[in-house]
Amino acid sequence: MKRLIGLLFVFLPVFGLTDASASNLINNESEQPSKEIQEVCDFLKKCGVYFLATADGDQPRVRPFGTAAIFENKLYIQTGKKKRVSKQMKANPKVEICALDLAAGQWLRIEATVAEDNRREAKQYLLDQYPELKSMYSVDDDNTNVLYLKNVTATFSSFGEGDRTVKF
Repeated sequence: MKRLIGLLFVFLPVFGLTDASASNLINNESEQPSKEIQEVCDFLKKCGVYFLATADGDQPRVRPFGTAAIFENKLYIQTGKKKRVSKQMKANPKVEICALDLAAGQWLRIEATVAEDNRREAKQYLLDQYPELKSMYSVDDDNTNVLYLKNVTATFSSFGEGDRTVKF
């Protein structure tokens, strides 16, 4: 395997790749998301709709969201740059998310900071996960905004059990 990777780096210039892009390719294929990230993403997807809170000056703003995907071992969401929510997250990247699985009597609260990822690959991945968004967004438009969550504290709660918190 080491020999194969060594050969890959020898032929990088032939394929127009840099050392960094080849390293990312190798690392992304072998890297599995952490169980915490996977669990949080699965819960959000199971709920279908979750609510994202931002700050607009001194006023909190809450709205429904529906995108959640793991890309490069990070939890991503998507919106439009022209929307007020995007402008609010740019001004103050601290957000909170709340999702409710009413049938199971469970909910999830997330505290996080968002970070924009303007790479075409990230945009393409999110739009591929949610093809219904392709009628409104494109990887090459100036509107598609994909963000990943960092400094995450996710608290799982239920009516019958105590809280459980995971961080990533």
